This record gives sequence, C-alpha cells and structure tokens, in this order.
Amino acid sequence: MISIRFINPDQTQQDIQARPGDSLMKAAVNANIQGIEADCGGSLTCATCHVMVDAPWSGLLPAPVPDELDMLDFASSPVVPQSRLSCQIRLTQELDGLVVRLPASQH
Repeated sequence: MISIRFINPDQTQQDIQARPGDSLMKAAVNANIQGIEADCGGSLTCATCHVMVDAPWSGLLPAPVPDELDMLDFASSPVVPQSRLSCQIRLTQELDGLVVRLPASQH
C-alpha cells in the first residue's frame, strides 16, 4: 500500500492508504477526501481534481501532458508550478509518503 497525505487549505491533514496502479484521484474519491470533486471521473475533461504536489514528490512525477496543462487553465483556484490534476498521477511504490495540498475550491 501507498501512504498519501492530503493537506487542506486550513492546514488540517487527511492520511490514506492506496493501491499501486490507481490514480491519485481514484484513491482520494475512494477515501472520501473532501476537496477532490472529480466531476469528470478522471477523463481529463475538467479541473476539479486539482492538487499541488509538495517537493520532493513533484520531481518524481512524469511531466504533465499538454492536455493536462490545458485543463489546469480551467482550475478555479490559482495554479502554481506544483499544480497537477490528480487523475493524471498514477500511484507507484516510489510515491509512498506522497504529500499533496488541496486548493481552497474546485468550483
């Protein structure tokens, strides 16, 4: 299992365990993480699973594909260099301990 920590805008934390191979979005939805809306179900047609990936984890992720960057333009909260769509992050054992921050709003 992979440990993931979600940090809310108010700095409270939610820790979950997820299976390798799942997307970060799917793991968050399965764990009922508040703040991940996932309106499109992971089909890369919305930006309601926006997260900010803390270093050093952001350096372990593959570069975002152009479609992900395009969708981030529609994020309701400000996009920062560490912004990613959680539906595009595939969980691997290398990401055990992953820390991500949730935006103030997805809508």
